[in-house]
Amino acid sequence: MALWGGRFSGDASAMFKQVNDSLPFDYVMASEDILGSIAWSKGLLRADVLTEQEQATLEQALKNLLAQVQAGEIDFLQSTEEDIHSFVESHLTDALGDLGRKLHTGRSRNDQVATDFRLWCKEHLIGLKQDLLRMLESLLKCASRHDKAILPGYTHLQRAQPVLFGHWCLAYVEMLKRDISRIDDCIKRLNQCPLGCGALAGTTFPVGRDELAADLGFDGPCLNSLDAVSDRDFVLELLFTASTGMMHLSRMAEDLIFYNSGEAGFLHLSDAVTSGSSLMPQKKNPDALELMRGKCGRVFGHLQALLVTMKGLPLAYNKDMQEDKEGAIDAVNQYHICLCIGVEVLDGLSLNLEACRKAAQQGYANATELADYLVSKGVPFRTAHDISGQAVVTAIEQGLPLEGLPISTLQSLHQSIDKDVFDWLPLEVVVNKRNQLGGTGHEMVTRALYLEHENLDKLKAALSHNMDDER
Repeated sequence: MALWGGRFSGDASAMFKQVNDSLPFDYVMASEDILGSIAWSKGLLRADVLTEQEQATLEQALKNLLAQVQAGEIDFLQSTEEDIHSFVESHLTDALGDLGRKLHTGRSRNDQVATDFRLWCKEHLIGLKQDLLRMLESLLKCASRHDKAILPGYTHLQRAQPVLFGHWCLAYVEMLKRDISRIDDCIKRLNQCPLGCGALAGTTFPVGRDELAADLGFDGPCLNSLDAVSDRDFVLELLFTASTGMMHLSRMAEDLIFYNSGEAGFLHLSDAVTSGSSLMPQKKNPDALELMRGKCGRVFGHLQALLVTMKGLPLAYNKDMQEDKEGAIDAVNQYHICLCIGVEVLDGLSLNLEACRKAAQQGYANATELADYLVSKGVPFRTAHDISGQAVVTAIEQGLPLEGLPISTLQSLHQSIDKDVFDWLPLEVVVNKRNQLGGTGHEMVTRALYLEHENLDKLKAALSHNMDDER
């Protein structure tokens, strides 16, 4: 049932319907459209457009349809309706006759779709927050399982200084915490209700926009009808949030792909998240991680596409804006999948402690420690830096680690060096001396893990409380 046929004497072409009809993808907002319609029926009751009996009849019919939707009993793709809004209205009209045709009084698909999509985005942002909390928990568990493991830290993909594996995990914990905060910010800004703004100029019916907003769980109504129906900042923010989160997952995937490589061999991935080669029977490929890395670009593309779509649109609504949904729906789905597979990767991961330690020792990662030792003896840091570099060159020439050089060789580089230098150079000492806030020392990492577990419990409790409020 077209919602706009009165002005037209001819039918839309099949090709136009193919490009125009959105039901094949916007059916995912069926529940939101029904809930919005229930709220609108209450607004029409307040405006004396509906009697109490009419409103009750409409609400019950909508609840019956919602039950069917939630039970998966409706095949939307078999319908010829233009969009989810016409689908719901057609269902009501078939069930209730002219009463069903009253529901759209004072409402436009412009404010209707803006409301539906805000509700959909909010629900799925909350779902992504749950996914992020699960992954954060997996990172903390992974760090705790390997709390004493040392591996080389890198800059420029060159071995730099040794770090605890738990410190590596905690770096991504920080990223996930920022991702969670971005979701909270996104929800805060989108949580305004466009319903009652009409096509662009507002509605003439006193539906009670504050009550509409409260009924649908919004913080309040949108304050400008032109902006309300044409704003898609909330979709862009969702896509940016997903893109930033996917970028973090992609960086983690890249680290783990390298750590899993034959050249590094720092860790093993479980069979559950790897695949083999059709030709080479020895291969065990990190495909789950590579797909996480690859899907990152796909999500970036959806953000860029909508930015380009929106940049030249005049106020108010334009049909170009229908392009907001497929990208956002796919981005949310891909981000969700990658967070879930990330949990599986982390839960099944095991470290090769010997390979990690050997690599940390071989990279002359204690060269900075030798410089710091010289500073403790009163040598200016720049001078100490040069001497330590000379020591590394000598060690490389002799095929030895720094701590393997004879004391006589070290003393030939500077007279301040004494036998106590060897107390500064062991791997554990190098790591554990970095016990200032934010450092990789065992004391700091242990403390950080404890605090992050506490923080995780608070985030879970707050989310559970907010979801109960929404219900």
